[in-house]
Amino acid sequence: MKYTRNIFAVLIASLTLASCSAEQKTEDGWIDLFNGKDLNGWKPVAGTATFEVVDGEIQGTSVAGSPNTFLITEESYGDYILELDLKIEHLSSNSGVMTRGQFDPAARDGKGLVFGYQIEADPSERAWSGGVYDEARRGWLYPLDLNPDAKSAFKMGEFNHYRIEAIGNEIKTWINGQEVAYIVDDMDKTGFIGLQVHGIQKAEDAGRKTSFKNVRIQTENLEPKAFSKDIFVVNNSLNSLTEYEKSNGWKLLFNGQNSDGWRGAKKETFPESGWSVNDGLLTIAATDGSESTNAGDIVTKDQYSAFDLAFEFRLTEGANSGVKYFVTLSEGNVGSAIGLEYQVLDDDKHPDAKMGKDGNRTMSSLYDLIKADKNARFIKPVGEWNKGRVVVTPDNKVAHYLNGVKVVEYERGSQAYRDLVAISKYAKWDNFGEAEAGHILLQDHGDEVSFKNIKIKELK
Repeated sequence: MKYTRNIFAVLIASLTLASCSAEQKTEDGWIDLFNGKDLNGWKPVAGTATFEVVDGEIQGTSVAGSPNTFLITEESYGDYILELDLKIEHLSSNSGVMTRGQFDPAARDGKGLVFGYQIEADPSERAWSGGVYDEARRGWLYPLDLNPDAKSAFKMGEFNHYRIEAIGNEIKTWINGQEVAYIVDDMDKTGFIGLQVHGIQKAEDAGRKTSFKNVRIQTENLEPKAFSKDIFVVNNSLNSLTEYEKSNGWKLLFNGQNSDGWRGAKKETFPESGWSVNDGLLTIAATDGSESTNAGDIVTKDQYSAFDLAFEFRLTEGANSGVKYFVTLSEGNVGSAIGLEYQVLDDDKHPDAKMGKDGNRTMSSLYDLIKADKNARFIKPVGEWNKGRVVVTPDNKVAHYLNGVKVVEYERGSQAYRDLVAISKYAKWDNFGEAEAGHILLQDHGDEVSFKNIKIKELK
């Protein structure tokens, strides 16, 4: 009996040691997810790239013809703070850290598919390391055009310290102590941690190394780290602002419940019909496709000079609309009020896309003046939501963004700007687009278009 008890005790001790080998909790609440010796607690999925432990580091090696391969934790986590060090040795490589990652083992004919939030490691000239990419799902959620100062944080060929906070519906990232990305998103509440070796097709790229070390996590008594700078927040929660956004001066222009703060462009009240507020969306109904001849445009009651304006829009097939700024309502013209316009358009089906000059009437363009420099990868199709943004700084520099990527930039009042106006449909308006302040306008062009998450921050 004593011998049996001893064997049982040894067995229990062995199992306990095995279960703790991957996760070792330190006195300050950190749990080591990697013990520096083996890959206990981890498993590779979705590809054929290899992972091994070399000199106390997890080393991933690319394999030609393999899709993205991930080394994922066997455990799932909800709210946590994750820290790790990551090194990429070659510019042709790419990596990332899955945060609350998901895995479908049946996808791709049983080869499996990893999807969900990925914190990017991007050594390319684009330099979007620390941005948030929704792997195999929605694509980029936080490109670093939204925080260009952070593009220099990642150091090629060196270990970079990543900090990732996933608390509630917020994800924040740092690289080497620099604040990088901030999103609010309700898609995934829990999931695994994953380390990526990016898929490659060229044989000469085989054998590239990506290394990870000092992988640790906190899951209890979390103390989130505040961002010190005014970082743009991609907030996907419907018509809401975080306390951080409010503290930095952001305000909702549309509260999701009624038309407060808006009126008709050519009347003192909000249109009685045509525009509606339902399910948190502000929608203009379809009529005959004519410009501002039915319900009419709507404008903010307040006027703005320098500002950061963000909004989301959803087109129906063949639809046309626009978001105008520096609208003074002083021209007394027929049709849509005069102002600088962020074009909202179905480029494929609406004829206006082929009018104007050199594509300067396509989606996100400065209408009839400057064509948006868009990559098709960053355009959401008709029926899905696109994110627009217009930033006007106090020195009159202006930028348009589409889904987080800068697509237009110019300077109001510059000679280059005035030369463009002179050959546009706006040439007849004196000092077009150069007012000190103006209303924000949503256009009725006779097509159904919806808006949400309209927010603004005044800049000084």
